[in-house]
Amino acid sequence: MTYTKSPAAKPAVELEVLSGSIERVTFHSEDSGFCVLRVKVRGQQELVTVTGSAASISVGEFVECEGYWFNDKNYGLQFKSQRLSVIAPSTIEGMEKYLGSGMIKGIGPHFAKKLIKAFGEEVFEIIENTPERMLELPGIGQKRMSLVSSGWAEQKIVREIMVFLQSYGVGSSRAVRIYKTYGNEAVSKVSENPYRLALDIHGIGFKTADTIALKIGIPKESLIRAQAGVRHVLQELSSEGHCASPLNKLIESSSSLLEISAELAAEAIEKEVEEGNIIREQIDEQDMLYLTRLHRAECGVTAHILRLMEGEAPWSDLDLDKAIPWVEQSTDIALSESQRVAVRKALQNKVLVITGGPGVGKTTLVNSILKIIEAKDAEILLCAPTGRAAKRLAESTGREAKTIHRLLEFDPKQGGFKRNSDNPLQADLIVVDESSMIDIVLMNQLLRAICDETALLLVGDVDQLPSVGPGAVLSDIINSGVVPTVRLTEIFRQAASSKIILNAHRINEGKMPVQEEKREALSDFYFIPANSAEEVNDKLMQVVCERIPKRFGFDPIKDVQVLTPMNRGGLGTRSLNVELKKRLNKNEGPQVSKFGWEFGVGDKVLQTVNNYDKEVFNGDIGTICSIDMEESELLIEFDGRQVAYDFSELDELSLSYAASIHKSQGSEYPAVVVPLAMQHYTMLERNLLYTGVTRGKKLVVIIGQAKALAMAVKTKKSSVRVSALRQRLKLVFENPQLLN
Repeated sequence: MTYTKSPAAKPAVELEVLSGSIERVTFHSEDSGFCVLRVKVRGQQELVTVTGSAASISVGEFVECEGYWFNDKNYGLQFKSQRLSVIAPSTIEGMEKYLGSGMIKGIGPHFAKKLIKAFGEEVFEIIENTPERMLELPGIGQKRMSLVSSGWAEQKIVREIMVFLQSYGVGSSRAVRIYKTYGNEAVSKVSENPYRLALDIHGIGFKTADTIALKIGIPKESLIRAQAGVRHVLQELSSEGHCASPLNKLIESSSSLLEISAELAAEAIEKEVEEGNIIREQIDEQDMLYLTRLHRAECGVTAHILRLMEGEAPWSDLDLDKAIPWVEQSTDIALSESQRVAVRKALQNKVLVITGGPGVGKTTLVNSILKIIEAKDAEILLCAPTGRAAKRLAESTGREAKTIHRLLEFDPKQGGFKRNSDNPLQADLIVVDESSMIDIVLMNQLLRAICDETALLLVGDVDQLPSVGPGAVLSDIINSGVVPTVRLTEIFRQAASSKIILNAHRINEGKMPVQEEKREALSDFYFIPANSAEEVNDKLMQVVCERIPKRFGFDPIKDVQVLTPMNRGGLGTRSLNVELKKRLNKNEGPQVSKFGWEFGVGDKVLQTVNNYDKEVFNGDIGTICSIDMEESELLIEFDGRQVAYDFSELDELSLSYAASIHKSQGSEYPAVVVPLAMQHYTMLERNLLYTGVTRGKKLVVIIGQAKALAMAVKTKKSSVRVSALRQRLKLVFENPQLLN
């Protein structure tokens, strides 16, 4: 097919030529192309180990290598190829191994044998040119024939993309995703404008696109590169939670990243504004630059909130002096004075925010409001940002609750929501739980689908980490002073007995957590001190795998969740996941190695991006229940629902025995274990620790250095997300004519 150069330096010896069929692919990196192969060479009794580089490689293929022999002290005699060409197999045996390797969806070892038996050496030609002949085989229907035919065609183009990427020194692991986005024209489209990769393909960043662009001859000082760089900087800022950037910062960051002049960066910004990709607006006497979609969302949220605040709620004629005693009697719950005030406020306002930490009675308050409103035959819809949060809302209210995406009826074919201003939600009241998790874009989509007459109740804990996506929506709405807000602070007696709740509030107030004084007494909160990161790791493994299951009876995979501040480092998600998988999942079934992870049946996995087609969202946790090597597919169970993933889609997943605290928002786990070490110092802050602790339902264990815990409790970072929602709400509320 083609060849690529191995990274090894050229030796001062004459190169030899070696050829043979690949019996086993011991290792192959889809990113670098480096591979270790076991090759059957004519005239050699034993298999030969060959190392080299290839964009794509499969068992059964034939390789022609030019290189030299090398005796590795660890792995023995190897053939190091300087040039490695891959050729489709020509022998019956090689063809069968090639087809059965799992590289083509729909063909596994069993079907490969059938095809070879039926068609012999003509098998490749038949699959490519006359696939309908496969229907002659017993048990092969139209569906399987189409699957194999399209899989074969896709594989050819995917390999072409792989070779293209590797020829420019770029990893080829995203080749399938590139193919699915651009189809047969993938190579020509990428050649025309490589920067589109960074915008269109999940997992490919600006640097990768820039590497290709520079190598195919796009000048470093070109305007097209500068424009792509400016957009990239704004995109990176949005991934950090910012909606916009001050002009001078954007010029400086773009100039530094691209190594171009400030003048060219400024020109690129002007061009992007001119083309409508970026919006410039003066806020607080400062020029701010937005990606267009974020500016549209921020303005939309402002307009919709003020629109919904107008008029009266359908139950405005309620006699509150009778309604509140009635709900107390019918629920047999005596509301506190602060809750009575909150109920009154909720029933008097069309838009209300209820915020507060754990144990302060948010659920009791919401249920009381719902019961009173239901007595007026009101239509109520409940929603939350994630599946887990929606499930918890349904359990706490005894009513149906949906994810926001389900409520808005996402349509994967159109790539948008069916529910919008033209087709709004029909309800008298919409309750949104875990509102602190909602970013500016999703909030805009939700609000635009709410009728003028509908009331809105936003519930959430504003002291938790803000949303993963851009904006600090709940915080901005509260701080604007425009929307009526109830902040609950009183911890109720039943909740006060929980050390988790007590310590969550202590942490939120900047105080160190406390433990049970009697060490032998069972508690729901523990701090286990350690002197070093290594000791934190050792104790964590012991606590998760042995002590918690033995003492509390929790399942170490299903019930225990490790939540760590960072992804990198010895106590980061990646390192902890590898070690926890090794200790907790002894399943010896098939393993799929993709995108830096090894997945097996029984593994706990985390969805890392929103997938609207599958209705699985960033932060959802599932368990792998089966792997089908023939179909190149695995099934994952998310909250009782099985979802199929093609192997090429596994870059959306990571192992989740350990997850970042950021990814845990909106979720609740029976037991939570949090490692804290000084190596996390850049992330050690109060709302991060508070969020981690409040994820634990029955048990929270912090294992760490005392200094790291103290730093996390004391640090309340002043860095605020760049957003103008607060200012917009205040300004437009005081000057309604600005909306016209």
